[in-house]
Order: sequence, then structure tokens, then C-alpha cells
Amino acid sequence: MKKKRNNSMQNIMIIFAAIALFAVFTLINPGFASSGNLLTMTKSLVPYAILALGVTFVIATGGIDLSIGTVCIGSAVLAGALCKTGVAIDEGTLWLTIPVILITGLVFGLLNGVLVAKCKIAPFIATLGSMLVSRGLTAVIAEASRGMSSAVKYPSTGWFQKIFTNLNGFPIGLVWVLVLTILCAVVMYKTKVGRYILAIGSNEEAARLSGINVDKYKIIAYAIGGTFAGIAALFYTAANPSLNIASGNGMELDAIAGVYIGGTSTTGGSASIIGTILGSMILVIIRQGLNLAMSGGSSISATNITYAVTGVIVVGAVMLDVLKKKSAAKVKIPPTEKPKTEAKT
Repeated sequence: MKKKRNNSMQNIMIIFAAIALFAVFTLINPGFASSGNLLTMTKSLVPYAILALGVTFVIATGGIDLSIGTVCIGSAVLAGALCKTGVAIDEGTLWLTIPVILITGLVFGLLNGVLVAKCKIAPFIATLGSMLVSRGLTAVIAEASRGMSSAVKYPSTGWFQKIFTNLNGFPIGLVWVLVLTILCAVVMYKTKVGRYILAIGSNEEAARLSGINVDKYKIIAYAIGGTFAGIAALFYTAANPSLNIASGNGMELDAIAGVYIGGTSTTGGSASIIGTILGSMILVIIRQGLNLAMSGGSSISATNITYAVTGVIVVGAVMLDVLKKKSAAKVKIPPTEKPKTEAKT
């Protein structure tokens, strides 16, 4: 109950921070609140939020997944290269890219899970290796399959966009995010999978001794993260139809930052699905707000300022998590009673 109260309070703080930032950036540049800019922010938010939802399960185990960004882009590049029939993918073969993207994400998620759970490789090292493999391998396959560079072009209009990004002017991606958020919340808090993942993150050895198949549920957590990287690729590609293997560099860092800002514990055992979405929203507001605020001929890069601000926020979120853990650890332990000595007869 105390964890739920803490997460609720942190979520309320994030909501107020988002409102305050929105108001500040609107005062600086009234165009920030325009319908066009809101649509742009929505398109930017959706893939990052979906990535963050998936990696929340990984972080809840006490792990990390650095490969989700390159897996997201790499799966779209790979699918586009394999399904390409001419200069670009046509409507007739576009539907084939969807299963290829999702399966690619799942395969890399399973690979990460096996490396971490079965091979006992530290999550940071295992997923760093997967990040490099996914980037290089998908680019090589893309080049070899069609004799092309790693760049690939998806259709910029049509049913793909209507399903995943813009349905006659409505940002349909928000509906998908809402559905996936509800799904993730149900899995995390109402199913055995979620409860076991949180138990592993809280105390892996205790979970093992209680009969939980720790390796199995770690693999499931990483598989969820990989699958959501594939799902995120659909929305990123619909909004950015021309992409290459270098597109979206650093996506994984933004997704992980959103999870930490949202209140998921850095060491596992506690997760906030709603907080993950709110944390991702904060980052998008900051990024787009700084881009507009510094668009008046400033020589300073808004991207670099965004990185710096994001870093400060992430460190602050982690410090808050540490303080919460220290506060929870300060439990008064009653003094042990001295054993009574038997009376001598």
C-alpha cells in the first residue's frame, strides 16, 4: 500500500510538472500550444512511450535493456529491405512488414533474456552486445538482400498511416498507447507474470527459494521488452517513412529515462505503468519546448540542452528513488528480549 501511495504521489507531481512546463513553453512561444505542434508531439510521444512500457518489465526485474532503440529501428529497416519490391515498399507488400518487425523484436528480446537468465551475463553487457549486433546485422542483411544501402522508404500515405499515426487528422497513436497501457497494467499488477517479475526484482534469491522459476520469468520480461520495441517500430515508421539504421539514435536512453522519471525503481521490485507514460510525456514536452524556444536563431543546439536537462531530471529521479528506499528501510526493530534463566532448584 505504501508503494502505491508513493507512486500515486509521484504521478501527481509529474502531472503538475507537465502542466507547468506546458504553460511556460506556451508563454515563451504561443505556437507551442497550436494544434500542429500538439500533433507533432503526439507522433513523437507514441513510439517512445511504447518502448518505455516494454522496458518497464525489464527494469522491474532489476535489469536493463540498451538494445531496444536499435532493435526498434533495425527491425523496421530489415522488414523494409526484405519486403521491398522496387525503389520503395508498395501497398501490396506493406502488410508483410508487420509480422517481420514484430518477430524481429521478439527474437532479440528472447536473445537478451537467454543471455541474462541462462548465461548469467550482466544485463548491461548482454544488451549492449545485442544493441551492436542488431545495428550491424540488420544493416548487413538490408544491404545484401537488395543491394541497397541501409536506408529504406515506406509509403508516406495510406492505410499504414491511418492505423498507426494519423486517422483523418486524429492522432490514432494515442488510442494505441492507452490500450497498451491498460494491457501492461493488467499484466503487471493482476497476473502471475507481473507479480513474479516484481518479486524477482524485489529479492531474486527469495523468489527462487519460494519456487518461482526465475530464469523463465526473466526471459519473459526481456521478451516483452523486445516485442514492444517491434510494436514501437510500427508507429515510428508510420510517422517517419524514410529511415535508416542510424535513425532514432538514443531512443533507448529516452525510453529508460521515462521509466525512471515515472517512478519505477532502478533496482527493481517496484513499477509504475502510468508513471512510465507520464515520464515519457515530460521528456517530449521538454524536447519540443526547447526546440521551439531556441528556434529564433540561437547558436546553441536545443538537442544538446535537452540531453543536459534530461540527465539532470534522471539523476534527480534516481536520487528520489534512493531516498524512498532509505526511508522505507528505517523501520524500528523492537529490542530482542533476553532469554529467561531457569530458576535453580
